[in-house]
Amino acid sequence: MKRLIIGTAGHIDHGKTTLVKALTGIETDRLKEEKQRGISIELGFAPFTLPSGQKAAIVDVPGHERFIRHMLAGAFGIDMVLFTIAADEGVMPQTREHMDIIELLGVDKGIIVITKKDMVDEEWLMMVEEEIREYAAKSILKGCPIVAVSAVTGDGIKELLETIEKVAADVVEKPVFGQARLPIDRVFSISGFGTVVTGTLWSGQINVGDSLELMPVQRMVKVRTLQVHNEKVPTAYAGQRVAVNLQGIDVADIKRGYLLASGGYLEPSYRINARLRLLSGSPRTLKNWNRIRFHLGTDETLGRVVLLDRDELLPGEEAYAQIVMEKQVVAYKGDPFVIRYYSPVNTIGGGSVIDPNAPRQKRFKEEVLNDLMVKEEGSLYDLVLHELEASGTDPLTVQEIARRTGSTEANIEDEVQQLLEDEKIIDTSGKGAYYFSTQAVQAMGKTMSTTIAEYLQKYPLRQGYPKEDMRSRWFNQLNPKVFTGLLKYFEDSGVLQSQNKLITLPGYSPHPGDKESLIIDEIKKKFQENEFNPPSWEEISALKGLDEAYLNEIVSYLIDSGFLFKISDNIYFSVAAIEKGKELLMEYFAKEKELSLATARDIFNTSRKYALPLVEYYDRIRFTRRVGDMRIKA
Repeated sequence: MKRLIIGTAGHIDHGKTTLVKALTGIETDRLKEEKQRGISIELGFAPFTLPSGQKAAIVDVPGHERFIRHMLAGAFGIDMVLFTIAADEGVMPQTREHMDIIELLGVDKGIIVITKKDMVDEEWLMMVEEEIREYAAKSILKGCPIVAVSAVTGDGIKELLETIEKVAADVVEKPVFGQARLPIDRVFSISGFGTVVTGTLWSGQINVGDSLELMPVQRMVKVRTLQVHNEKVPTAYAGQRVAVNLQGIDVADIKRGYLLASGGYLEPSYRINARLRLLSGSPRTLKNWNRIRFHLGTDETLGRVVLLDRDELLPGEEAYAQIVMEKQVVAYKGDPFVIRYYSPVNTIGGGSVIDPNAPRQKRFKEEVLNDLMVKEEGSLYDLVLHELEASGTDPLTVQEIARRTGSTEANIEDEVQQLLEDEKIIDTSGKGAYYFSTQAVQAMGKTMSTTIAEYLQKYPLRQGYPKEDMRSRWFNQLNPKVFTGLLKYFEDSGVLQSQNKLITLPGYSPHPGDKESLIIDEIKKKFQENEFNPPSWEEISALKGLDEAYLNEIVSYLIDSGFLFKISDNIYFSVAAIEKGKELLMEYFAKEKELSLATARDIFNTSRKYALPLVEYYDRIRFTRRVGDMRIKA
């Protein structure tokens, strides 16, 4: 069966709570003060079963102007509205404000219920109905059915139930796939169970045993039990009123306005970008940096409006705006919101969230306005590409793209696949873990190629550029795993070439100039003439009066090119000498079992200074093995 949330709306004392009781048999005024004063102060909730068996939940909101913030907390998330207007009073101030609110929230399914028909005669009822029809024709409820009832006598209730059934058939259910979001409207404790929160599940589903993130405090909590329509259930779905029994958290740690969400799905923010509309009936204009009250879900906070393309917003106008909050809010792209003037408090407008985690924006900047236009009006394909291009060198996951675009992960995966086929984006992970725009990858490849080329021009004897230096210097926002995937992509694409801890350009090899070639030839000659008595660091340096930095370059080149090998600190042998030493020892071990250091010194015709590090090297590579003071063939 369809999951359905029905909300009430209307002026104070126009019979909302009495109507709910007539429909459900439940008294939603639960506070002592409410019963004494005969008005609703807090939100009321009642499970509701229609004649067809269709289950629903009714959210009964207060009508008094002092409690509009509570009305707003209940109005978010409803699928259809029972908009009450009393027959003996007609359209009143809160009638208009409640109608403005449901219009701002986009609730276009509903029934206008004329209550208290038993208190007027037929002629008066017809006159009031005509007045209401004219009023509704200019509202979001234009064309909605109008039903007159008496909750006291029961007259019209049957017709109302039938009408609710018809309107409910046109309601589109909220998505049960994707991430869960439950704005919290009540928090209380039950003996033996602990902390319980209630709310309307806006999206996704919640299962017993799930770990959810309590926002905006970003604290993980666990679901112990769930109730829907006063019955325990293993799973709650979007579009249902849900009571969630939470484990491991006290009532004092949760407030109305907090939100339960899938972990890592949302981020609290002090700024949102939005399309903002000022009601045509607003009693005042809205100037840049005006202080307002911001309502989203069950949350309310103070904020200031930054008008991005003008200094003043007039009644009936719309504009792009940034709202700067005084405390963090948790929003999602596409969320409707309502703003009320700071003082005196009245509803003046609202809009929809475009960017729920907006950076500080400069006013009157064309690029800022164009960016917001793409985010608001572009196709999902365009939005995904835009987010990846805007992210630059920071890769995005499917989950992050879904959060930024306000779409589901399944839909994002479809668009990502198409963008990959169109070569607009690139998966450098090779596993669908994260994505870059092609534009960003090409820019990063150019940065790397240019950096390596300039480096190798400055150091022509080097094999390549150190990988980690490239990451930390130019791409420190990328973790090593992501950077390695990027390098592999460039290597597979023929842009770069990887060599151990170095990266270089394809086909590159060090190329000494004339001056370097002369020095290298002279050094090689010294090592070849004195195989087992190689020149010391000081002797090499003295050959051409080389400074230490230049000498390091030459020696590094000779090592990288396979001519020299560093045996120990400041002692180098030619690779040819090391191999010749092995051959001499092989000849010796063919006749003898043990080798002393003195004998090795004689075989190599060198001093102990060179013989000892050389045989220790042979021990390290397990060509020989030391036994006491002797060596044997390993």
